[in-house]
Amino acid sequence: MVFSRIGKLTLAFGMGAALAGCQADQPFAFLKGKPAETASTAPAATPATENSVKLVDRDVEAPDIYHKVDKALWDGRPSLGGVWVAAPDVTEPQRVLIRNQKNGKFVIGALFRREQMLPGPKLQLSSDAAEALGMLAGQPTEVTVVALKRVEQPVAPPNPQSPALDSNMSISQKSLAPVGGSPAPTKSATAGGALPPPARPAAAAQAGKPQPAAPAVPAASADRAYAQIGIFSVETNANRAAKLMKKHGLDSAVVKEQTHDKTFWRVLIGPTSPANRDALLAKVKSLGFADAYFVTR
Repeated sequence: MVFSRIGKLTLAFGMGAALAGCQADQPFAFLKGKPAETASTAPAATPATENSVKLVDRDVEAPDIYHKVDKALWDGRPSLGGVWVAAPDVTEPQRVLIRNQKNGKFVIGALFRREQMLPGPKLQLSSDAAEALGMLAGQPTEVTVVALKRVEQPVAPPNPQSPALDSNMSISQKSLAPVGGSPAPTKSATAGGALPPPARPAAAAQAGKPQPAAPAVPAASADRAYAQIGIFSVETNANRAAKLMKKHGLDSAVVKEQTHDKTFWRVLIGPTSPANRDALLAKVKSLGFADAYFVTR
């Protein structure tokens, strides 16, 4: 009887050992349930990558639209409208880059048609443009005037693996002006001169001094709802012109832009409907900004 029980135990132990040997590569596999799907049919878990490219507007030189190298003159009298140059061969206003060939200084400004031709250079500069270019009154200087056009250029997205700052870069701090205080206007090496008040040209006219001819302003097209009264290289002058417009009931805005590492500010009036453009332009001209013209934005 005892030998019979021992034989049964030995037989059971041998069957268990054989079963364990068959599942040696997957121990306790009999406790696992059936897999829902195999690795070959499982969906990929890697996230989708985005290769979208951002488009930004940039100003590029467009000599095919306008390009001129000639002598330019500032007659020494103050002028409104910020930075501009006038030439007799201009068909419509353009945003241009003006460069002094002698010292390399340049500034962004507006290009207008010059109606009245006086003896001397064909190019006429505003007081702000002359000061930004380092030119003296009454001294003709060779300048380059090239048109700028707005184009869309792709910008690659930032690499998430690269650090935000290079190892040799540091963060600088700058103290803010006190609340309620107004910083005094400053001039940079390429900044335009201070915007003269409208009373100065009037005073000169009363004294019998000749005034420079106002640039010609073409008719506005159907899609141009804003009147641009000037391009300024000094933010203080742009803000002063905008406040003058608001004082006379005109909705004005200062638009900050940057081209060729140069920052400038445009003063816009509007938007307005086509039926009100003539009245708006007449009012702006009565305030001394005779070179205002309509733009899209």
